[in-house]
Amino acid sequence: MDRYWVTTGSTNAEAVVNPLAAACTEWEYVPNHIYLLSNPGVESHLDRVIDLVETIVEAYGGDTPTVECTSLESETNFQAIVDHFRDAIEAAKAADGEVVVDVTPGRKFMSAIAFQAGIRFEATKVCYLHVHSGKLFGRVYADLPRSATTLYDFREVFA
Repeated sequence: MDRYWVTTGSTNAEAVVNPLAAACTEWEYVPNHIYLLSNPGVESHLDRVIDLVETIVEAYGGDTPTVECTSLESETNFQAIVDHFRDAIEAAKAADGEVVVDVTPGRKFMSAIAFQAGIRFEATKVCYLHVHSGKLFGRVYADLPRSATTLYDFREVFA
């Protein structure tokens, strides 16, 4: 079964990749398709994020995932943000796959749009990785105590 992971970029690579590592660890969810939203403010961080995403998926036994980037000309192109999430969810459904929308990284409005898109377009899960202390920000998931993080699925909250 195809597994999709849909997220946004960030200047903090850990904010993008830690939720993926948590999903691989806690849910045994190892995606083979990654959809990543980029904008001019995070473009310079994409290569590192993509390298880390590939490393994480491979470390959990998956093949190198297909990574598709949606590049925004302006971070406030709200329709393009909606399209990014909707198109990825629809691609997963067309492939009879599972899809997780991650709302952890990115600007607040991007997370709000991601959340709404995940619920409205019926993603399998809509996740958020909560790190319990600001002192732990910027650390990779493998270095975080499990008691210091919680991976939430908002679809369960609304069930």
